[in-house]
Amino acid sequence: MIKKLNHFWYFPETNDTFLWVGHDAQPKIITAKISITQELIRYFSISQSLLKLAIAWIICIFLSLGFPNIAFAEKSVINHPLNPLTETEITTAVELLRREKTLSDTAFFPMITLQEPDKKQVLNFQPGKKFPRQVFLQVYERELNKTFTGTVDLTTKTLTSWQEIHHVQPAILPPDYEIAKDVVKSDPRWQKAMIKRGIKDFNQVQISCWGAGILSKEEAETGSRLCRTLSYYQGKHWNYYSRPIEGVLVTVDLNKEEVSSFVDYGVVPISQENWDYDVRSFSKLTAPPKPLKITQPDGTTFKINGNEITWQGWQFRYLMHPREGLVLYLVKYNDGEKISPILYRASLSEMAVPYGDPNPNWSFRNAFDVGEYNLGLLANQLELGQEIPENGVLLNAVFANGEGEPYTMPSVIGIYERDNGVLWKHFDYNSQKNYVRRNRELVMNMITTVDNYDYSLNWIFHQDGTLEIENELSGIVLAQGTSDEKQSSNSLGRLLAKNIFGVNHQHFFNYRLDLDVDGQVNNVMEMNVNALPISENNPLGNTITVEDTLLKTETEAVRDADIKHSREWMIASADKKNHVGVAPAYMLMPGGNTILYAVEGANIREKAGFATHHFWVTKYKSGEMYAGGDYPNQTSPGEGLPKYIADNESLENEDIVVWYTMGMTHVPRPEDWPVMPRHQVSFKLMPRGFFKRNPAINLGE
Repeated sequence: MIKKLNHFWYFPETNDTFLWVGHDAQPKIITAKISITQELIRYFSISQSLLKLAIAWIICIFLSLGFPNIAFAEKSVINHPLNPLTETEITTAVELLRREKTLSDTAFFPMITLQEPDKKQVLNFQPGKKFPRQVFLQVYERELNKTFTGTVDLTTKTLTSWQEIHHVQPAILPPDYEIAKDVVKSDPRWQKAMIKRGIKDFNQVQISCWGAGILSKEEAETGSRLCRTLSYYQGKHWNYYSRPIEGVLVTVDLNKEEVSSFVDYGVVPISQENWDYDVRSFSKLTAPPKPLKITQPDGTTFKINGNEITWQGWQFRYLMHPREGLVLYLVKYNDGEKISPILYRASLSEMAVPYGDPNPNWSFRNAFDVGEYNLGLLANQLELGQEIPENGVLLNAVFANGEGEPYTMPSVIGIYERDNGVLWKHFDYNSQKNYVRRNRELVMNMITTVDNYDYSLNWIFHQDGTLEIENELSGIVLAQGTSDEKQSSNSLGRLLAKNIFGVNHQHFFNYRLDLDVDGQVNNVMEMNVNALPISENNPLGNTITVEDTLLKTETEAVRDADIKHSREWMIASADKKNHVGVAPAYMLMPGGNTILYAVEGANIREKAGFATHHFWVTKYKSGEMYAGGDYPNQTSPGEGLPKYIADNESLENEDIVVWYTMGMTHVPRPEDWPVMPRHQVSFKLMPRGFFKRNPAINLGE
């Protein structure tokens, strides 16, 4: 009667709630909201009334056996300062704000999130002790074109701060899309442009709303909230991204709800081919490979306690942020002798996606996907056996919509273990014994879709103490309409298909890493490998040396990757020594990377200053969170990291924050069309002298 699915026992309960009961050595019940469909009811082949009795009976058994580890979704326990907000807390905060401040009917909440406590308070927190609980709220008043921020203290039930943030625009909001669509489609010039292209049914046109990007001087002076819109023809096929209506660019004033500027650069052919990519769109299918089952018959190795995860020596907390997405906190490692800190907080701080076509219809396209669109709120609902392997676990997140109403996003985080070849091995010739261990990794993942692109963010924990950060890119290349049917001499990109051109562009990801390596007092050094010239001391020219350079100030620490010197950066304890007399450290090891090709003087270099260098370090300040600034939508040049390092503070023996920018340059290929196979970029944080030996050498067989 009760079914075992994906290595969890599932028991339907009332109010669309499922109880997930682990069957490892420590059984526990975890809740997750999902819809109960008629198919599921039939699947369980039992009436709802009997299910209720079964649930009550099972819970009683667990309680009688002494399993207190039961958490209900409606009764979340707030036992740590970094627990995510509950729906009740969000509702309370919004009600308090509305009671204290008169908001208009069109007031919108671009972001509501946990106001993170002071770092020292978190690090000094002791279980059972009281701690502050605050909510940060961002409010946009469209009629006034003003942005406000407030903080509500949930303990005292008071509004503790409220201020207007002048001359900024919050992220693009859901109502912006509707306003832009209505304004564009009702504009006679746009309608005429569509008719000129043979499009009479305007319902067949999809409108895409982009952040305004680089503003003209006149646009900046107005202070208006703007967006630029692109048009796509859907026609009889659903994949409208394959049919851009090239040449038509409409800028919309979202405050006045009118067209700010309209440009038609001329008619360009629209692709007539079917680029839908569902199974039914293909007359011939490649047979799928035979089933590959991933099972863990004894349950998962990782343990989840609230928002804390433990696995193979690792210990950390997580939270889904509406802007940054999946954030890690308090990352530590337990080597069996002590628990040592590595990271206080780690997150994707900002992205920049500049396109390399100088045509005004394209040159504005410099998306800041984290800050301009609130990347976390765009997270996908994941499925086991699809984005996440069958042995994974899916986790929910609580957010607030633009009206300030809380809601639960189901299955937006995936966590799973995977095999990745050999962890370590040696074959001993003398004994003829083979010593080998398989490499198990823990992956925590989220996927977000920003218009045409899909981004997967993976935090990968290794058994050797390495933490890897990997971004995967898929989705649909942003296509440009063209009259070309064969590849021409156009060097701005490559022809993907008849009438479809892929423009050269780049993707940059900046990660903010608040490292506390074996404590808060750290130094940062650059490691360069050098070859020495042939000399009396190097007669064969084979000498390889390593040079460590202390980066003393914030401006000194603005650095770039260098493959010629195998350059890496080391974040080391400033007040501890290990067993060989050197400071325990973690190395930031770059993976593949690129440079920003926009030249000196380009507007995008000023707006995306963080992408002009790979490595930055700042002295810790709680308010410095975003590499592109707090409000990148229509922002002024020089915000974010360039401003953070302007005071050039000392980094010696300090609590420091590392900012790493990795990127890829995409020259599109026909094989990237109509959906791009996965591309990936990554870097690693790897221990150096942090452990006495290989931390996985004593791993059991």
